[in-house]
Amino acid sequence: MTPADLSSTVARAVRRAVEDGELPAGTGVPERVVVERTRPGGVGDYATPVAFQVAKTVGSAPRHVADVLARRLAGEPGLDRVEITGAGFLNFTLAPRGAAGLVAEVLSRGARYGYADDAVEAGPFCWAPTAGFRQRAVHEAVVRILRSQGGGDDAAPTGVAPVARRDGDVVAAYGRDAATWAALAVPARETPQFGPPLLVQDESSELFLVRYAHARAKALGRGAARLGFHAEPGEVDAPDTPAATAPAATAPAPAAPAPADAPALLRLLAEYPLVLEAAAHRRAPERLVRFLVALADELLDFQHCVLPQGDEKPSAAHRARLALAEAAGTVLAGGLALLGIDAPDCL
Repeated sequence: MTPADLSSTVARAVRRAVEDGELPAGTGVPERVVVERTRPGGVGDYATPVAFQVAKTVGSAPRHVADVLARRLAGEPGLDRVEITGAGFLNFTLAPRGAAGLVAEVLSRGARYGYADDAVEAGPFCWAPTAGFRQRAVHEAVVRILRSQGGGDDAAPTGVAPVARRDGDVVAAYGRDAATWAALAVPARETPQFGPPLLVQDESSELFLVRYAHARAKALGRGAARLGFHAEPGEVDAPDTPAATAPAATAPAPAAPAPADAPALLRLLAEYPLVLEAAAHRRAPERLVRFLVALADELLDFQHCVLPQGDEKPSAAHRARLALAEAAGTVLAGGLALLGIDAPDCL
């Protein structure tokens, strides 16, 4: 079960509890259930305050609503444990999901991974000549994200803080992609910051970091092709240590770095649909910006163990690691596209 699946599963549990009379008739069934990562020190993987939302509609105690929903959700496939904390917070521990299935889903869906089933493509945007650059950038990104989740474009954010410089100066000085990144990196009500760091071509620039990580994923695929193997989703394990099999008289080759960050990469890939849903619900493209930076960081740490090193022969493990890296690159490209920013294959 993915985080996005969990949101729809909880909403379905509320609806069925009403239909079966476990919750009073007239109970409001939310169209969207907010599910978020459990905060440090919390219980389980994810939590939702939906019981409080439902309880308000019928004047019931949130704890009672949470008890009803917990009983219904306890047997759901993909959920390892359902717990109640506080006055009625539902907490979920997901059953372990194999890497192969998640990576295969990302690669098969491509740029549309994370999209809702009723997603629609964003059409051309028409603007009045007086619309400012940041207003356009924020509005267009929000509409693309909304439509990826099946929404329309009638609820664009309000109160977009303008840039401090004239639009033409900003785009001419930094380029459209860098200017767009800066415009979207902070909440709409805050004033974006422009300056020389936007043009830095190293990992101190977040835009460069994200685009470079995507380019590295592409480069890994090209390198694998030259070595005669391709990506194949599978379980991602630690690489063999060459020293373990080297003859005693031979100096052992340096061991490949263990993919210690594979679980983090997998967690982020699983969370991407939830990130898009939250960004759409809150009209907050900066949430997607922050996610892409985190994903790029993890991918750049992981990349070093993808290709065979030294005398290693390509194995099923290398194919699985390559598939995971390519899936992360796919999500980076799709996220940048929703923001209106190009993802070049080479930097």
